[in-house]
Amino acid sequence: MSAIAHPLAPELRALSGRDLTGLIISLILVVAPHAQRAPWWLALLVVSLYSWRAYLGYMRAPLPPRWLLLALAAAGMVSIWSYYHTVFGRTPGIMLLGFFSGLKLLEMRNHRDAGVVAFLCFFLIITNFFYSQSIPTALLMCVALAAISTTLVGFAAPQRSSRANLRTAGLLLAHATPAALALFLLFPRVDGPLWGVPEDAYAGITGLSDTMSPGNLAHLAQSDAVAFRVEFQGKPPPSAQRYWRGPVLWDFDGRTWRTEHPVLAKFKPPEGGGQTYRYTVVLEPHNYRWMYALETAASLPPRARYTTDGEILARRPVRQRIRYELESVIDPAPDATEDPAALRRALQLPPAYDMRSVRLAHEWRDASSSDTEILRRALEFLRKGNFVYTLDPPRLGLDSIDEFLFETKAGFCEYFASAFVFLMRAAGVPARVVTGYQGGDINPVDHVVTVRQWDAHAWAEVYLQGRGWTRVDPTAAAVPGRISSGLEGAMPVGQKLPLLMRSQFHWLRALRYRWEALAYKWNTLVLGYNPQRQRELMSLVGVRDADWRQLTATLFTLLGALTAVLLAWSLRRVARPDPVQKAWQTFCRKLRARGIERSPYEGPRDYSERAARDLPQARGTIHRIGELYVALRYGAAAPPARIDELRRLVRDLHLT
Repeated sequence: MSAIAHPLAPELRALSGRDLTGLIISLILVVAPHAQRAPWWLALLVVSLYSWRAYLGYMRAPLPPRWLLLALAAAGMVSIWSYYHTVFGRTPGIMLLGFFSGLKLLEMRNHRDAGVVAFLCFFLIITNFFYSQSIPTALLMCVALAAISTTLVGFAAPQRSSRANLRTAGLLLAHATPAALALFLLFPRVDGPLWGVPEDAYAGITGLSDTMSPGNLAHLAQSDAVAFRVEFQGKPPPSAQRYWRGPVLWDFDGRTWRTEHPVLAKFKPPEGGGQTYRYTVVLEPHNYRWMYALETAASLPPRARYTTDGEILARRPVRQRIRYELESVIDPAPDATEDPAALRRALQLPPAYDMRSVRLAHEWRDASSSDTEILRRALEFLRKGNFVYTLDPPRLGLDSIDEFLFETKAGFCEYFASAFVFLMRAAGVPARVVTGYQGGDINPVDHVVTVRQWDAHAWAEVYLQGRGWTRVDPTAAAVPGRISSGLEGAMPVGQKLPLLMRSQFHWLRALRYRWEALAYKWNTLVLGYNPQRQRELMSLVGVRDADWRQLTATLFTLLGALTAVLLAWSLRRVARPDPVQKAWQTFCRKLRARGIERSPYEGPRDYSERAARDLPQARGTIHRIGELYVALRYGAAAPPARIDELRRLVRDLHLT
């Protein structure tokens, strides 16, 4: 008889309704998170394929012919290629796998095919972590892993209940947990993202850019995405001192500020100053090289670079969450040295733009005796100008500075910073725009400062003789509430705010604080477990400067020890008889003591019949013990009550 037709081949056994249901549920769990990234038509198509297979299984209808499945596969591949212009890369490749999972269900006929689908589920679990490694994603994938494992156990034990299969799957996963922990701690780690295909690996990252136009930061401030978190050693500085320096913008074309080709410099810690703060930053990926620091940085992270205008840069774009430690000093001693070429650059303006603002700046220049007096006049102009701070500023035309200063008088921080720097340059005072973040929310649970995209801010720096570059925040002059009370305190009454900033949702904010405290621990202890942390762990156990060879040797040694322990435990369980077998062995010993010994070829039914004939006074009990043993040993799942009955009968059997 051929292997294909063999009735006992378990891999060729037909699927039951429970098997099919378990596979479809498992696929839904691992594919559902990708629905938010898939085009609507593809998500609908995959759901339709799953539903079609469930209907066919429920109705016991024949599966679709192969030519139809091949046609669907070709149409799906062409559609995905047309939408993404490729079938390679992270997102199109995963969408294609999700689509193929539905087709595989429609050609699945037996347990061998179902095993392929189950292992496809295991692979799709990994793909979810290409996009998110958050706690909800990890928990959902754990549920999916348990569902797939339970389904696989059900393939091997179709007669058992789903609850019993779930217990077995849980036991198997518990056995694997120590090995998984060892792999997490000891597998050699490398710096780099989880996924690195350049076309789409970093699409959709939110954050500041190297340009600033009217409305850029106002749009960014409507996002509650986390930019970075900061843990201070001691009490954090007050909100008015929490200026997180980012890209510095020098060049203006009449509408957009930008920076190009930063000039590297040797870092020199500032002298003097007030309070010094030490803190740790956990920076979210933003696809640029900026590493945000509290002004003014007094140290650099390892392998970071420093520019002449005070930016701290990573050696490569930040495309994964990174953690670094810094020191900053508040109000250090001024450094009045500057390259004349940089000062000339800080005075450049595009010709024939915003002439009303230029004339106003010339008036200040003519009426002032120093750059400091010009600065004072400009701040007074903003302070008394009845300007409005808004997340929904009006659109500006060609002369954007003039329209903002003299007509609309409504804007976000980039409007104030852009106009102020323009006025300073027009008045002959070197100035530049600094972008970054201001403030941040202190979590009362763990006292970690969370800086979100809605804290994005722009301010100015002017160069004053004898004082060097000096920070000036024109937004603080026009709208003081922005610095003292954050975005919520600066908005006019009735202005629409992000949900979690609204005062009526304090209870929701309290829940968020607790969740973010947990997420911060997850980010630092789990996701932040990088090569440096791995080396620190190895140092604690006496292995200093561990390289990949030492880590690999330690890993395999530990895995070998875990395997030996697990094998010994399993063999001990195998050697130990189960309750049914143990009761039967006791029964055989009692009969052997009366001279009725079981022959090696003698089955339990024949043995109990012979014993009943030789011991007629216990005939009923011996027959009952034999029947129970055969039913429990070779029948379906053993009910606990019948096992207890067998043990009681054997215990109470007295042969005299």
